[in-house]
Amino acid sequence: MYRDYSNSSPKPGKTYLGGRGKMESLVSKYISIASVVAAYWVISISMVFVNKYLLSSEDLKLNAPLFVTWFQCVVTVLLCILLSLAGQIFPDKIKFPAVKIEAKLLRATLPLSIIFVCMITFNNLCLKYIGVAFYFVGRSLTTVFNVIFTYLLLQQTTSGKALLCCAVIIAGFFMGVDQEGASGTLSVIGVVFGVLASASVALNAIYTKKVLPFVDNNVWRLTLYNNINACILFIPMMIVFGEVKEIYNFPLLGSLNFWNWMIISGIFGFAIGYVTGLQIQVTSPLTHNISGTAKACAQTILACIYFHDVKTNLWWLSNMVVLFGSAGYTEVKRREMKKDHLEKVAGALKIEEVSVELDEAKKPLV
Repeated sequence: MYRDYSNSSPKPGKTYLGGRGKMESLVSKYISIASVVAAYWVISISMVFVNKYLLSSEDLKLNAPLFVTWFQCVVTVLLCILLSLAGQIFPDKIKFPAVKIEAKLLRATLPLSIIFVCMITFNNLCLKYIGVAFYFVGRSLTTVFNVIFTYLLLQQTTSGKALLCCAVIIAGFFMGVDQEGASGTLSVIGVVFGVLASASVALNAIYTKKVLPFVDNNVWRLTLYNNINACILFIPMMIVFGEVKEIYNFPLLGSLNFWNWMIISGIFGFAIGYVTGLQIQVTSPLTHNISGTAKACAQTILACIYFHDVKTNLWWLSNMVVLFGSAGYTEVKRREMKKDHLEKVAGALKIEEVSVELDEAKKPLV
């Protein structure tokens, strides 16, 4: 509750903000969060379409999703180094941390990097086998996995209302899978990769929040260490899955157009790695997952328009069920967080009142 101190003298050592100052600070915070979320949406949707072109277009037919992902990580590391050098040359114009590789930080970020590698690998494999339009439903279980991992890793329980919303999401997911199968375009392996991607995204959000303090809460540094580890981790994976031979025999390996698209995908890979971490930092793992779900819904509509996909009413209903469940979950968690916040504020005010009463009781009687 806002208190008006305009007619009273401020206590020594304390500074009180007026209603206008609080409002300006709140608006500024909302604008900052909205800007980050909007950037995440634009970059993420663009990257999905670019990756879909690289992974399964008739023009390229490159059967090497791990190589595409590895190249994106390499470009990210190179861009971090270039921006670091530019920051040293133009310190007044470019703010970027100096690139200083520390073995202890590489080890500290390794668990997150493994999850990060799984996340982008499963995302790309899912995108390779299913259409962009079905990508929303195929990856819709992120919220459900977030609840599961929050309980398993953080020992935080979830309310019955929130669990009910998760059940709605699961129902929408299975409805969507059924309708995709009825249309004859279902890829079972694509759905499996989608489920694995959902689990990885939820884990990545949780571990990002845990690992950020190791790099002084600097998203750029986390991006650098994450991608250095990923570059190393992808090499044995490419060898094991036979992608080295696939790349060697690729007929367009010398094509300028192919490498232009690869570089574009690498730039988006760099941008999405940063903006994802930034969105988690300015909001929360929960809000990041919900934002990703809503973004995927918009992405579905754009994909249907771009690829001229015709879907049944039940197919669209499955998307709406997933969206309804996700929105319901968001609202439930928002109310729970607001209630917890108010209880903490009430507790703090009570402690302050007790402290004031004790101070008054200690004063000598005149």
